Amino acid sequence: MEIEIYADVVCPWCYIGKRRLEQALESYDGEVTVRYRPFQLDPSPVAQPRPLVEAMAAKFGGPDRVRQMFGQVTEVGAQVGLKLDFDRAVAANTFDAHRLVAWATDRGRAAEMVDALYRAHFTDGVDVGSRDALAGLAAEVGLDATEARRFLDSDERVAELSDELATARQIGVTSVPTFVLAGRYAVTGAQEPETLLAALAEVGRREAEAG
Repeated sequence: MEIEIYADVVCPWCYIGKRRLEQALESYDGEVTVRYRPFQLDPSPVAQPRPLVEAMAAKFGGPDRVRQMFGQVTEVGAQVGLKLDFDRAVAANTFDAHRLVAWATDRGRAAEMVDALYRAHFTDGVDVGSRDALAGLAAEVGLDATEARRFLDSDERVAELSDELATARQIGVTSVPTFVLAGRYAVTGAQEPETLLAALAEVGRREAEAG
């Protein structure tokens, strides 16, 4: 079964959803292929990196409200073993990060690259909108940093990624994470592992019956 994960690397619920899916797959005995699909929560350019709390305060009723929201999701993340440090997180446009995931996918490092991006943003306070930082993350997962930077400075995958982002909207992806199972069944949100496991089992059954 193919599992397509529509997500953004600056979305905490996507990070949590990915971990919960991994937990569900530990108990699933079917064969799966995971593919990472791009989605941008906010495609607006970020001229200068600035603290995420500051950037979000104007949208969500001030820094106190934002810290309350972040506190809640931090607790949920901790329950699945994730360290989310929003005080260090930096606001970033993720277009190039998604390009880097596509580049890493071609080199067999998709999952590692996605994990590195989540960890960089949510734990280490790395600006994942910086091409220098992205090249460094590529090196962390065993890829060539110089080659990665050369790719990011080119126009490779720009048009393709723009098309993929548009396609996500066209097929009805409006929030993330969204998991598409077997190309036909969508599960939205960072569902509990038990819920995801039940969905996998049901879709697997339906696919088997369909032949």
